[in-house]
Amino acid sequence: MEHIDKRFPGVNALQDVRFDLRRGEVHALVGENGAGKSTLMKVLGGIYERDGGLIEYDGSPVDIRTPMAARQLGIGMIHQELNLMGHLTVAQNIFIGREFTRGPFLDTARANREAAALLASFHLDIPPTATVNTLSVAKQQMVEIVKALSLQSELIVMDEPTAALTESEIAELFRFIRNLKAQNKGVIYISHRLEELWEISDRVTVMRDGRTIGTAETKNLTRSDLITMMVNRVISEERKWASDVPEGAPILLKVEGLNAPRVKDVSFTLRRGEILGFAGLMGAGRTETMRALVGADQARYRRIELDGKPLEIHSPSDAVRARIGYLSEDRKAFGLALGLSVADNAALPSLEAFSGRLFVKDRAIRRTTTEYVDALSIKTPGVDRLVRNLSGGNQQKTVLAKWLIRNCEVLIFDEPTRGVDVGAKSEIYALMRQLAKDGKSIIMISSEMPEMLRMADRILVMCEGRVTGELDVAQATQERILSLATAQEQPDSVNAVDGARREAGAYP
Repeated sequence: MEHIDKRFPGVNALQDVRFDLRRGEVHALVGENGAGKSTLMKVLGGIYERDGGLIEYDGSPVDIRTPMAARQLGIGMIHQELNLMGHLTVAQNIFIGREFTRGPFLDTARANREAAALLASFHLDIPPTATVNTLSVAKQQMVEIVKALSLQSELIVMDEPTAALTESEIAELFRFIRNLKAQNKGVIYISHRLEELWEISDRVTVMRDGRTIGTAETKNLTRSDLITMMVNRVISEERKWASDVPEGAPILLKVEGLNAPRVKDVSFTLRRGEILGFAGLMGAGRTETMRALVGADQARYRRIELDGKPLEIHSPSDAVRARIGYLSEDRKAFGLALGLSVADNAALPSLEAFSGRLFVKDRAIRRTTTEYVDALSIKTPGVDRLVRNLSGGNQQKTVLAKWLIRNCEVLIFDEPTRGVDVGAKSEIYALMRQLAKDGKSIIMISSEMPEMLRMADRILVMCEGRVTGELDVAQATQERILSLATAQEQPDSVNAVDGARREAGAYP
């Protein structure tokens, strides 16, 4: 790809971009959210038509105007956003548009057999007859990958393929990518998980602000070199060694005996100005605990107190009225209305504050949203921009803006930096620290232990729906967190409820 240009109204998304891929190579493409990585790959995949430049494929100039044209050339795309049809089965999704037939009828049995063989080659325990919307996000991501690889493509683009995968699933994916290399296929690999690059990629190209910054052999780069190329500034990644919560800070939120599907008698406290981390392996029940707390799922509890007063939460609207905001791990499904503007999304939880007797005060919404767009450094041409057109990091900041406009006292961040680049991560971390400093209280769920050690003042660890231990950040290490996440250790600093469970022999 040479001198690639792409323009949208008000945005010059790609400017004179260069990129090349060799056979049998994994070439990583990295950069901040909004750098142009996904746009460049959509040009390659025929989703967007380029405004300038040349694409050569296998030595010959090509004009890729549609996804079908890209597929016919042998270019397979695994998009950052899942493109599955939830009401169809796994097998139907894998072979959509390529259905097996027997006479005038669909050969469902053959489709199931072929899909089962593909899934088995990935060591995936996913039934081909399962309906996609019954699968976890991680399993849906693996189905998307299997679907793309079933096309026998010569060039495969993987846009954030590991964002929702477990460590074991990532290991299987990397094994498969190495097999693709051995078959002399080319892989373009986009990821914000920089540590993956040294494990799987041969070369790295960095983009910034729609331009190519440079390309280098991965083995010749250090992590700090790569980050500096991406963001043009030095970013500290030092862990937190002591809690920032003032001594004697009052308890803002107290939860006792919370029970829900996959949540078993969870109790905890949250102090004013504290960042409380919830750690654990995927499926430990952390997200389920928070969804139960905000009334998104049915739950039972002995007592919930906010600022010392009993609180009844039976629905998300109860949590919103109590000024508890939940930033979901799946911001597109549960955090944003993608077809609405930045301003409309930001105002949704606070519409009563922007409503007159008969009409919504659009001017006030735009003015307030503009203030938060500036304060949070949300990159958008304007507050009327559809939120679906923003990058992942800026979408996440839009979700945060709506809860700040609501003036929430408790903010629950579920995987706050999933799919977000290193620069946007740093900005989100700084915002979270400032919110805590201003007296807001934060609950943070994260599957990234370095992130947990960098941000949390105190860490609760869950396993199989239960809290198995509590660690002050000064005591916490990745090893101790992982040990508690598998219920192998009980530290001295467990809370009273957890200690009672241990004495009763509830777990080893």
